[in-house]
Amino acid sequence: MNATDRTPADLLRSALAADPGRPLVTFYDDATGERVELSVATFANWVAKTANLLQGDLSAGPGDRVALLLPAHWQTAVWLLACASVGAVADVAGDPAAADVVVSGPDSLEAARACRGERVALALRPLGGRFPQPPAGFADYAVEVPGQGDRFAPFAPVDPEEPALIVAGAELSAAEVVERALADAPALDLTGPGSRLLSGLPYDTWEGLSAGLYAPLAVGGSVVLCRNLDRADGEAVAKRIENERVTAARH
Repeated sequence: MNATDRTPADLLRSALAADPGRPLVTFYDDATGERVELSVATFANWVAKTANLLQGDLSAGPGDRVALLLPAHWQTAVWLLACASVGAVADVAGDPAAADVVVSGPDSLEAARACRGERVALALRPLGGRFPQPPAGFADYAVEVPGQGDRFAPFAPVDPEEPALIVAGAELSAAEVVERALADAPALDLTGPGSRLLSGLPYDTWEGLSAGLYAPLAVGGSVVLCRNLDRADGEAVAKRIENERVTAARH
């Protein structure tokens, strides 16, 4: 992080400038056996493509509300940073009827249909796979995102003081997300670059978002993000912590 970083997108830019090849998000799904590791550069590329989709194809801009009906997943982390890049408000588990755009996983499609704006569906399949049959009324993220540009520039500057995130009823500005993430780091045993936090927490609370993305990003660390961790026994979790060189864990 640099002293001038005021938004989550700023944090990602700083991480990219400092060490683009290091791991940033390593994702496990203990229901499917999936493991995906994204370096800072790979993650930033996904964010740029998604931000271009959000701003260009979905016509989202600063202040627009994006309801994210998604679990703790590496693609959810991408969408959170894409919203921050555009200046849109990421409304985690928000009301689709009150959103300008809804982004839904496969288990929340019916609820997502309440959105009168643009709708995007994520299959959440291994390797970012698409739906076998695209859901009616939704753009399939895995179909739409590959053709997007690898570099992103917002049409309008992102104001750090404007709303950026809504989670569990609390609204935070971009600057507050950065400040709270940094403040959380000591309690999460994130000591700076090289810190590696394993998180099995869901993304529907600030604590889950901070441990599972924002705090590791803010200190130059990385996250091992685990979905369905309750399906892994203690021995498997201990082995993962050893193999992934985890320095702290929250689950």
